[in-house]
Amino acid sequence: MAAAAVPPTVADAVETFEYTKNMHPLGFSERIPEGTGLGDVNSDVAFQGNYAFHGTFNGFRIIDISSPANPVEVTEVRDTCLGGQGDVNVFENVLVRSWDGNFDPGGLCQGVPGVTGLTVFDISDLSNPVAVASVDLPCGSHTASGLPDPANNRFLIYGSPSGGGCQGIDIVEIPLDNPQDATYLRFVPATRPCHDTAIILGDEMMAACAGGNGTTVFSMDPADGGSLEEPVILHSSPSGGVGIGHSTAFTWDGEIVVVGHEPGGGTQPRCRERDDEVNYTMHFLNARTGEKVGEWVLERIQADNENCTIHNYNIVPTDKAYVVVSGNYQSGISAVDFSDPANPYEFAYADPAPLEHPTNPGATFTGGSWSAFWYNGFIYDADIRRGLFTWKLSDPRVAGAKKLDRLNKQTQEFSFEMGAAFGTGPRG
Repeated sequence: MAAAAVPPTVADAVETFEYTKNMHPLGFSERIPEGTGLGDVNSDVAFQGNYAFHGTFNGFRIIDISSPANPVEVTEVRDTCLGGQGDVNVFENVLVRSWDGNFDPGGLCQGVPGVTGLTVFDISDLSNPVAVASVDLPCGSHTASGLPDPANNRFLIYGSPSGGGCQGIDIVEIPLDNPQDATYLRFVPATRPCHDTAIILGDEMMAACAGGNGTTVFSMDPADGGSLEEPVILHSSPSGGVGIGHSTAFTWDGEIVVVGHEPGGGTQPRCRERDDEVNYTMHFLNARTGEKVGEWVLERIQADNENCTIHNYNIVPTDKAYVVVSGNYQSGISAVDFSDPANPYEFAYADPAPLEHPTNPGATFTGGSWSAFWYNGFIYDADIRRGLFTWKLSDPRVAGAKKLDRLNKQTQEFSFEMGAAFGTGPRG
């Protein structure tokens, strides 16, 4: 009998990476997709307590990260009917997974009806997630953002359509005591398409979605006429030349909304010297007015066979500086200080070498960092072709950052003001 393959160490897994001295690779949970296409690759990630919930294009997996240096897979839910990119959101014993489209029309998937929308899982037993409901949405769910509402014992989902000409967000309510009773509430139109939607609660009560050539910002504040179930538009503004707005995130004081761009749909090289800089630019807008206050241009030019755009990111919960950690496909991880939005700069990165296509040398082999998120003292890098990495960033800007109970991508469950030392930290 052949010996079982030995999983690579994190040192093995980052052997082709170039990274700054303040970035330290700590842990690695490998997941190699089947085949060379996109039908089984790794996608986005959510966190709750000591667990990461890593989406895949045919399911999701649950990873114990109680030891960041040794992440251990607990289980994987895998089914070809669970298609699409598989955004996941989590709150208490409920996990929600997005469907781009219905891959089993009229049939069952994981025991519930196959839909173009959302599947709701009970994760009371982390080793055995159970599908308990599905919610059909008019235009599907390409992405989704989770909004915990413990005051009303429910989990709200703001879903972004996957097509069909729908411009706006779908709102779904999931009772925590009876997740099988998940209910579609309404569609909230926007003047531009919505891709990923950022949410900030606390004193700010806003949501923002990028799409098309700009960004729509909503208020859930009753003072503006909004609510969690029915946000109202504050403004819809162009974002400085973007054509395919992708992701948004707020600073923790609600002052700035950060906007990313995804030309080429994430599968094409768009960070080359000959490309227009707007293809690899992060934009900073005044959250309340939409006025552009600055931008950061990716500083590491990528090769002709590296898919690359500014993809998924979050803001480190610290009052010392505005710091965004982002995953940019094959340009890897960036950590950018934008405390002065007009003069941002990258102070840490981890950039892998170009992936070699297994059957077509020289061609782009779609991969790299789908998302890079700061969570409770570490950067977690969700890699399309490799799995989940843990990195430690050693820098005074992020030392002592606030701890979170959970992190659903782009959802900030509270807000806070910046401290007295804001903007006076280390430079360059």
